[in-house]
Amino acid sequence: MVRHVQYNRIAGESLERLAALSDGVFAVAMTLLVFDLHSPTIGTIHSDADLLHALARIVPNCAVYFLSFLTLGIFWVGQQTQFNQLQHSDRNMTWIHIGFLCAVTLIPFSTGLVANFITLRTALLVYWLNILLLGSILYASWHYALCGALLRDDVPPETDRWMKRRIIIAQLLYAFGAALCYFSPYWSLGFIVLAQLNYAIAPRIWLLAKI
Repeated sequence: MVRHVQYNRIAGESLERLAALSDGVFAVAMTLLVFDLHSPTIGTIHSDADLLHALARIVPNCAVYFLSFLTLGIFWVGQQTQFNQLQHSDRNMTWIHIGFLCAVTLIPFSTGLVANFITLRTALLVYWLNILLLGSILYASWHYALCGALLRDDVPPETDRWMKRRIIIAQLLYAFGAALCYFSPYWSLGFIVLAQLNYAIAPRIWLLAKI
């Protein structure tokens, strides 16, 4: 029993190994996204006009690809930002982030669902639930790090407020975007893309730039 308790106390302490695993999983998930993009079949293309029409048909799939690439990029930055505030990890924190990576690996599936059924609300809702799962686990990991005294001593006290506010507002924006699918799936995707561009680029002139 003593050995078991001792093992749990020392397990999963390496932030470097956890970050390396995360980088690998994100890299694979980002690569898998492109597999939903298929070049036009050679036998159906006989002119430049045919090729242009075929390319026009895959524009929605390309849009979903870039949407999901942005999604993974934003959550990778969010996770790395949290890692940078940690002094060390522990067993529970490691498993929280393994759960986070599980949600990351689901993005290619939910992306393919949207790409193949872009006009159906259910596909968009599944995609939103995937994003909600990512955000919820990221929020939980930060809360655990704070309560478990895993943060560096020099982390400013207001960092907690910034971290949590950013995650909550992002999830509210995603939820609003998902709700728009009841009016139009394209409105929904368009709004989510705009919200993501705000987080990725953070332009000062936009209303949401200070989030």
